[in-house]
Amino acid sequence: MEEIPRFECDDIDLQPVQRQFAHVLQDRARAWPVHPFDTVLLPAEHTPYGCLLAYLDIDDPQCNRSVLTVGVHFDGVRARGDKLHNQDFTLPGKPTALALDVTGSPRATANRTADWFEAILRRPLVRNEWLHAGVVYATRHSFADTGTGLCQGYDASLAPPGQTKRLRSAGFDRGRGWIDTSGLGRPDRVVHVRSADTTGPA
Repeated sequence: MEEIPRFECDDIDLQPVQRQFAHVLQDRARAWPVHPFDTVLLPAEHTPYGCLLAYLDIDDPQCNRSVLTVGVHFDGVRARGDKLHNQDFTLPGKPTALALDVTGSPRATANRTADWFEAILRRPLVRNEWLHAGVVYATRHSFADTGTGLCQGYDASLAPPGQTKRLRSAGFDRGRGWIDTSGLGRPDRVVHVRSADTTGPA
């Protein structure tokens, strides 16, 4: 069965420096513990910011949910990476603790970018769950090593009676009906999604 390449892209769509960057990234990504479809490479002319885009979706397969999208914008000399918006793939206005900013030759920059992706993939990931009547009504994914939250969810229809109203009154309403799970206290269950020593292909 033919292996699906990671960061697949037609070379004809890439400029020479982009091609060098892409080939290094593709080679390094072969052993990453991610599905090839979760790696995407877009030529500069196909992005609104005029840079080559390479991004990676980190998923929780147990709940079929994308937890984090990280990626880089490469302009031929400089690669800027961070957590990306999961729809337009823009960098955040203010760099987060995940930020990458490197310059150099295409190959050197690509190798440092690959190092960055691999460091993120090595970090342990957990899913915190809150239950009512035996059913999960809220979740929060976070890096286990720092506790940094990545994404969260809350279903008011499954939550304990009166809890949503109390959380809104206490200031945990993020707007548009989104409840901040930081107001829930300790989770009922912590599920390890990805351990720190994850290695090998997906």
